[in-house]
Amino acid sequence: MGIKIVSAGKALPSYSMSNEQMSAFLDTDDEWIYSRTGIKSRYICREETCVSLACRAADRALQNAGVKPEDIGAVIVATTTNDYAFPSVACMIQADLGLPEETVAFDISAACSGFIFALGTAYGYLKNNDLKYALVVGAEKLSRILDHTDRSTCVLFGDGAGAVVISKDDHKHVHKSWSRGNREALNCKGIGTDGARLNMNGRDVFRFATSALRQAIDETLKADGEDISLIDAIVCHQANARIIENVMKKYPGMESRFFINIEQYGNTSSASIPIAIEEMMQSKRITAGMKLLCVGFGAGLTWSGLIVRT
Repeated sequence: MGIKIVSAGKALPSYSMSNEQMSAFLDTDDEWIYSRTGIKSRYICREETCVSLACRAADRALQNAGVKPEDIGAVIVATTTNDYAFPSVACMIQADLGLPEETVAFDISAACSGFIFALGTAYGYLKNNDLKYALVVGAEKLSRILDHTDRSTCVLFGDGAGAVVISKDDHKHVHKSWSRGNREALNCKGIGTDGARLNMNGRDVFRFATSALRQAIDETLKADGEDISLIDAIVCHQANARIIENVMKKYPGMESRFFINIEQYGNTSSASIPIAIEEMMQSKRITAGMKLLCVGFGAGLTWSGLIVRT
């Protein structure tokens, strides 16, 4: 048994901040940011919360699927920026969307790899329980943990949420994951600490990401027993356009199957892959019957690849 993406939805803050606007309070400009990252703008929460974005994205995914709330058996949310230490974002979605009380609902924390881990976890619930559908969400309000005086980090990230409704599928399930146990390259202090802000060594993360993405692609395909030419779309975590472009060069002839949309969103962490999937579905770049390879990497350090159908 594998899993199938039935539908997707996304939610974004109403306010978008351009590179030019950031140059008003940072020693930077559009050319400096775009040449290094591929980012032109990002969405920033003003009134919105992580929970409100997650609920909107989840509701949109349900509407697009035509699935009733009572048919959802599990809600799993990937996030590192919940508005609360507890309760979980997933519990708030369960209440806001009117899902049954017997719905399995919890969050997981795996930073930018989180959405793929959440998909893998949801697979287990669908396989081992009599559940028809699961709702998998990636939601982040990263602006609340950024140092807005640090141009090396705050220009990279944006807020947003993406969600998918998944069901069982009769194809093979393939999911590969790795963890390195590194706290130096990318971290943020936790509850009760002073100055809980995102810290990143950009050079170390870039080097790690390019090798990790390629490993995730190659070893996930190896586990699937298929060639990359049989993959219809490769959906990478959108951390930096230059990282994806670097990896694309390793697969000649497959460049058009990689997707990049970071220009208008920035790095939305666990939300980036479901936001990309929603956008690809809306533009018909993803249609029914396709085979997708989702790959991501993030703090931990973690990286992962998963094959899913549509």
